[in-house]
Amino acid sequence: MIPVFDVIIVGGGMVGASLARALSVCGLKTAVVESWPLSSKRQPSYDDRAIALAYGTRLILQGMGLWTGLGSFVEPIRHIHVSDRGHFGFTRLDHHLLNVDALGYVATGHDLGKCLLQGLADSANVSLFCPASVVDFDASESDVQVTISQSEGEMLLRGRLLVAADGARSMVRERLAIGVHEWGYGQSAVISNLTPGVPPNGTAFERFTDSGAMAMLPLNKGRYGMIWSLAEKDLDEVMSLDDGGFLQRVQQCFGYRLGHFQRAGQRASYPLSLVRAKEHIRPRVALIGNAAHTVHPITGQGFNLGMRDVAVLAEVLVDACREGRDLGALETLKTYADWRNRDQQVVSLMTDGLVRLFSNPLLPVRIGRGVGMLALDLAPPVKRFWTRQFMGINGRLPRLARGLGLEH
Repeated sequence: MIPVFDVIIVGGGMVGASLARALSVCGLKTAVVESWPLSSKRQPSYDDRAIALAYGTRLILQGMGLWTGLGSFVEPIRHIHVSDRGHFGFTRLDHHLLNVDALGYVATGHDLGKCLLQGLADSANVSLFCPASVVDFDASESDVQVTISQSEGEMLLRGRLLVAADGARSMVRERLAIGVHEWGYGQSAVISNLTPGVPPNGTAFERFTDSGAMAMLPLNKGRYGMIWSLAEKDLDEVMSLDDGGFLQRVQQCFGYRLGHFQRAGQRASYPLSLVRAKEHIRPRVALIGNAAHTVHPITGQGFNLGMRDVAVLAEVLVDACREGRDLGALETLKTYADWRNRDQQVVSLMTDGLVRLFSNPLLPVRIGRGVGMLALDLAPPVKRFWTRQFMGINGRLPRLARGLGLEH
């Protein structure tokens, strides 16, 4: 007998697992197909890298009932210091500006994954097919049939909706021949967790330097999570340095606001590009997270953008189910796509614009951006708007993004 589900999610990383958790408490029968065993330390979504959680993402996790379990593992971001190293401009963002306890938070992928997956395997409404991969799928007027491959062979799943949460090189998106707008930045992100000379005090740093933007995120255990957008031509040299040489290079680039860096954790890198799918829905199919959009890590928006996809899609599906509407019908999914369009466009344009602006070496541009940062620092209404955008609380918000459960 072919197993039948309301929703089949391809990809059990942080975004896919979040959607499964959101739907599991609402009675929707959900399948998750993931190529890695979810408990595996090799699962790339659940490693020890620093993940920036916007304040709006905290509200989503709170609405899903997960924040209490995660709260003790996160480090708050109460202040953000943005500067252009070697130049006069800077901007400071503070949690008091919006009367919140923090602008955002930082967790490791490991801790976040543990929180998301806890209880998922025991949910009566969720079936995990892990490790497994999608071989093919076929969407008809009434359902979608998905062929998956496991160690014991192939099997067929049937559902009302297929959700692609399978990353920037989405097999589902490519199989549907959905085109993308793509721009390579000629950069790679170098990530590592560092032990600074000055312990974290709730301050995150975004420093624009001649060798690329460098973000430092306060992390638990007295560490900072570093994300360094490095030119491709410099990548091999930096990755081949021993720990001492690597720390020295980071110190030269970042400066001494955190004292002398004492220790570097494991390093990893990945190429940076802007990718946005030209379509986010097809009949019986919806794209979320990196399958729909991949942005530069500047300002730490990527995961948070995906979580807002989750919050909106979950609300649309739960409401459709209550009203007896077809979950996979194009008119149902159009509500999701239209709702998410503006936020995705704003974040894509904002991150792309910042990368282009701060990588321009021309002196007039450098002077202009310095003046712009100082002006922003002295203009509370404008600063408040952009702070709310970074926090993920601008525009029309779904119930989860207001900290409410989907039952409200």
